[in-house]
Amino acid sequence: MSLSRLARFYRSLEAMFPERHLYVRTGGQMQAFVLTTQRQLALAGVVAGAALWMGIATAALLVSWVSPSEAEAEIARTQARYERLIADRQARLDALYAQVNTESGSVAELAASVENRHAALALLLTDVKGAPGAAQALAPALNKVAAARQTDPVDRVELVRLSQDQLVAAAEGYAKTRAERLKLAFRMAGLSPDSYAPPPGSLGGPLIEAKDSRALAALLDVDEAFAGRIQRAAESLTEATALTDAAQTLPLARPTATSRSSGFGFRMDPFTRRPAFHSGLDFGGALATPIAATAPGVVSFTGQRSGYGNTVEVDHGRGFKTRYAHLAAISVKPGQRVVLGQRLGAMGSTGRSTGVHLHYEVWVNGRAQNPDRYLKAGDHVRQAS
Repeated sequence: MSLSRLARFYRSLEAMFPERHLYVRTGGQMQAFVLTTQRQLALAGVVAGAALWMGIATAALLVSWVSPSEAEAEIARTQARYERLIADRQARLDALYAQVNTESGSVAELAASVENRHAALALLLTDVKGAPGAAQALAPALNKVAAARQTDPVDRVELVRLSQDQLVAAAEGYAKTRAERLKLAFRMAGLSPDSYAPPPGSLGGPLIEAKDSRALAALLDVDEAFAGRIQRAAESLTEATALTDAAQTLPLARPTATSRSSGFGFRMDPFTRRPAFHSGLDFGGALATPIAATAPGVVSFTGQRSGYGNTVEVDHGRGFKTRYAHLAAISVKPGQRVVLGQRLGAMGSTGRSTGVHLHYEVWVNGRAQNPDRYLKAGDHVRQAS
């Protein structure tokens, strides 16, 4: 029974894909090609498999676009945790407020506690002050502290205390978020953030020198929970500051304001018309367009290099070096220390060049890297500011 069904199924396939003959005439000669049912079935299977693969790949790509990134998910979890902490702190403050209304002498003790907490916050905000984006992150909590001064004395103490909790939560959230964004930028550049973050035990200042929150609470004369939050915020802020300082020493800026004209990697050589490795990025532009240093460093070479024409090389330390080639003019000399954005020369077409442009390279420990990774990391760092 099963054999007869199989035979009918095969006959139906033969009806759908009957044997076909193709005749091709070339140079007066006729060639015949036979497409058997088996060959047509194999070709149909290949086409179906390719369509299925394309559908799966498209679905996976759409899912990756729609799904939130791990960094965004971590920020959302952090925000939810802070909201829970603030709600818990509010409940404790409500209980404390009720106690203040029923017990004499508690107002003075509460006022002293608020003053001590304010002193601890002053130490933390001294480090936060001036950090990129800090003013916007802390403004709502600071405004609440200022508004509390317009209420009656008892309510003022309670409102200031609550505002202090919100302020330290805002400072902790800001510091942690900024540190995570900077770590992501380092990973985008192919660098390990741990290599640039301060090692454990190297942090200074009274807020993070204490071994634990209990020791810090005794030092600042505040409750242990508040001291722990102050300490965590200070640690995150110190880490973010160290990563920010390190990022300012890396070639993350753009060498010119013009747009990129050629990428890193294999391409068709404009002279030989054969595949060749391109070890940098090309930026098009007008003759004499200013070329700037992408990070602070020391000029290690100026002059002619084979194929590069007029060239400037800058040593940035930690094994990083940048090269700027095909210049029309050079504005620096070897041994000169340059800062971020300082003019190195002017765009030209010297050396092995088909037109006016800048050839820009990034080297790490003697190996050419893709400069585009560092430019994207630099854009991410500026977004975090």
